[in-house]
Amino acid sequence: MPELSLTVNARAVVVDATREATLLHVLRNELGLNGPKYGCGLGQCGACTVWVDGVAARSCVIPAHGAAGRKITTLEGLGTRAAWHPVQAAFEEAQAAQCGYCLNGMVMQAAALLAREPHPSEERIRAELSGNLCRCGTHVEIVRAVQLAASRLAADA
Repeated sequence: MPELSLTVNARAVVVDATREATLLHVLRNELGLNGPKYGCGLGQCGACTVWVDGVAARSCVIPAHGAAGRKITTLEGLGTRAAWHPVQAAFEEAQAAQCGYCLNGMVMQAAALLAREPHPSEERIRAELSGNLCRCGTHVEIVRAVQLAASRLAADA
């Protein structure tokens, strides 16, 4: 099996991965990172969202070897319980999760949006998150959480 060198959550790692392995498979099965979830396997639901060089991307459709030399950030690398990213803290405060399956994708996508666009309108937030599926109906709380995070980030700037 070919070796694969990645930078994941600011840490250099080397794993054995087949040429067919997806980035999601390597993150979850080889590195034990359970933030990104397997949802559809087609890049359509957003549960597997990670950052690749700071850009939100669907890890279930990215060949793992295609990520070599890139900076990968997962939910675990965005923040920790001791020092959560403002989006993670806002999601908790706004109670923006029920089952939690979409949470990874929503948080990663929202944080990427706020990194690019610190003051998005509600319409912009909804458009950015529209590709992430949530079946529990917490859409109002999710939008509220992103707005809360944006206001906190703006106050800290």
